[in-house]
Amino acid sequence: MKKVEKTIELGGRKLTLKTGILAEQATGAVLAQYGETVVLATVVAAPMKVDLGYFPLTVDYQERLYAGGRIKGSRWVKREGRPSDEEILTGRLIDRSIRPLFPKDYKKDVQVIVMVLSVDIENDPKILGSIATSAALAISSIPWEGPVGTVKVGNKNGDYFTNPTDSEAPFSDLDLVVSCTKDAIVMVEAGAKEVPEEKVLKGIEYAQEESQKVIDLINDLVKEVGIEKETFKVEKPKPELVSKVKKLVKDELPKVIKEMVHHEGGSFNFIGYDEMVKAVLGEVSEEEKVFVPGIIEDAKKEYIRGEILKGKRLDGRKLTEVRPISSVVGVLPRTHGSAIFQRGQSQVLTVATLGAPSMEQLIESAEGEESKRYIHHYSMPPYSLGETGRIGSPNRREIGHGALAERALEPVIPAEETFPYTIRIVSEVMSSNGSTSMASVCGSTLSLMDAGVPLTSPVSGIAMGLIIEDAKNLAILSDIMGLEDFNGDMDFKVAGTEKGITALQLDVKTLDLTAKILGKALDQAKEGRAFILAKMLETINAPREKVSAYAPKVRMIKIPVEKIGELIGPGGKMIKKLIAETGAQIEVEDDGSVSISGTSDEAVANAFERVSALTKEIIPGEIYEGEVKRIESFGAFVEILPGKDGLVHVSDMSEGFVKDPNEIVSIGDKVQVRVKEIDNLGRLNLSMRMDPSTDKPREPRERSPRFSDRRGGGRFERRPNRGNFDRGRSSGPHFPTSRLLEENQKDFSR
Repeated sequence: MKKVEKTIELGGRKLTLKTGILAEQATGAVLAQYGETVVLATVVAAPMKVDLGYFPLTVDYQERLYAGGRIKGSRWVKREGRPSDEEILTGRLIDRSIRPLFPKDYKKDVQVIVMVLSVDIENDPKILGSIATSAALAISSIPWEGPVGTVKVGNKNGDYFTNPTDSEAPFSDLDLVVSCTKDAIVMVEAGAKEVPEEKVLKGIEYAQEESQKVIDLINDLVKEVGIEKETFKVEKPKPELVSKVKKLVKDELPKVIKEMVHHEGGSFNFIGYDEMVKAVLGEVSEEEKVFVPGIIEDAKKEYIRGEILKGKRLDGRKLTEVRPISSVVGVLPRTHGSAIFQRGQSQVLTVATLGAPSMEQLIESAEGEESKRYIHHYSMPPYSLGETGRIGSPNRREIGHGALAERALEPVIPAEETFPYTIRIVSEVMSSNGSTSMASVCGSTLSLMDAGVPLTSPVSGIAMGLIIEDAKNLAILSDIMGLEDFNGDMDFKVAGTEKGITALQLDVKTLDLTAKILGKALDQAKEGRAFILAKMLETINAPREKVSAYAPKVRMIKIPVEKIGELIGPGGKMIKKLIAETGAQIEVEDDGSVSISGTSDEAVANAFERVSALTKEIIPGEIYEGEVKRIESFGAFVEILPGKDGLVHVSDMSEGFVKDPNEIVSIGDKVQVRVKEIDNLGRLNLSMRMDPSTDKPREPRERSPRFSDRRGGGRFERRPNRGNFDRGRSSGPHFPTSRLLEENQKDFSR
């Protein structure tokens, strides 16, 4: 392999592409570096063993933990396991960026593998992986209509910037990823903090301009590598056969398509499709039969697209019309929040579950550990399509749809300080015929409001479609159904609030999509989202005032870090005692955040008061109602807060002379005391006299002469080592502690 290296500056940092360094037996391999993030992308094309009837492209994105200098946290398993959700989502992003550019008739098995070799915690390896994949395909012999340039765009105070670093990302209200060819947009993915449509569109246009730098860099690499593209022969049916088959299905096809409108998935044998194909196969020769299914499929697509371009949608709707909508909340009696959202034949049951902050999800990657307190899972079983199939771990589509719905609602989830819960949403697809991911967004909003989650704004979503022959002959469709998606040129999902967009996802099957067309689709989507949202708010127009009776009750309190030890106690004694006595769960973080959760308001309130009292900073002059815990000849010890007591000296018990404290108080009495002072040892001196002006200076309490310092002239009596201590556990002289405590109870009491 010829060694070639090309570099440009992108977003204020150097982007370098190298080939001929690694993986020389791959069809194409590129080592890409951005900052200190390094990614290797390889692509291999191999003959197919069996014709699957579709283009078998697979994209695998792998993030090695060594890339960030990390070892897997599991004690027993150190090897990376199945791909994480983030790796799967990145693989999907790369797939959607490159798939539209492969020739329709190319039938080789193509596999892309992207490996992250080094991460610098600043530059996103996902974007670099997409660029490296585009370069690897471009320099390979595989026929491909690239390259594509992929960039991430951020926005701060109205200014767009390229490839925001991890430290810049939190300050941006837009997280936009765009993949473009020289003339067209092929992929868009975005998360946004309720950003207006026009601002998003300007971001896409900015990304188009920046991506040209990447495209030019890859083209320079291709010229120097100089590998010719593979040619392949495609057997096409004779024009006479095409004409004959189309004539045979001309009358039957509209009837079959009319039935197909009600089915997103297979089940063609139920709607007459298979029968039509079999009838045509009986009218052609044996050699011609191989072409018949493809010709009928093309005829079906031509008919559907032609009708839509005439302004006639297959189910009778207008181009901007949304299917009938219905919704209901509170459908499951014991869950924390539930809703059913239905739009046409797409029906989703969404369930919300609330948990304590400790239930958040921890995610380990090469870039470090992070946690999620809002989690959205999506499930689409075979019965939702009227099919049979495998049930098991979620597939890539399910993970992708769940992540999109999660991203759509993330900007409106209340902060932990306001609503200290971990939130899990599960969307169960009951029936599917077009954009169940956007139905999940709508159902999640309703379910969260039913659960009492104080969303900052409700979110709705819609899927937009496109049929395009040329710039003048096109149709933009609102709320596409399955048949329009499969036979159209665009699947554009838009979610947001009344204020603006929260999430976008664009997939295309055309290279004719421009920013102008996308702008029209965004405007049309805005109207559709508003219509859907209005219907949703007819069911529930605001979050419930309280969380479900079956949800845990959670309160948060922040304590000084130096007070954590007091709350936990020696060996966890204090916190265990509080948990046992209150029935609430108490969890402490290193920053002093304390989470208190329980099944009842009373238990949580009790624990909250106890923790507050235990960690409270006591100030001289404050008045407390305390309980007498112990009485000595010189005064009484009164507990004013859990684990905190102080001495009320006999001189502070009454205005007159007190000979015996037992004449004034008894153990267990509730008495009102004033904090008189806190001495230099942190001990509390209390007074039962509320008027500070009556305080008289008092001599410091004397230490027992038995334990006074020798240098002070006192007597220090050390008992000799009598050899009766356990040498396995002690290395010093033995003191009969119990007897000393008994003899010197007054001294040890403080």
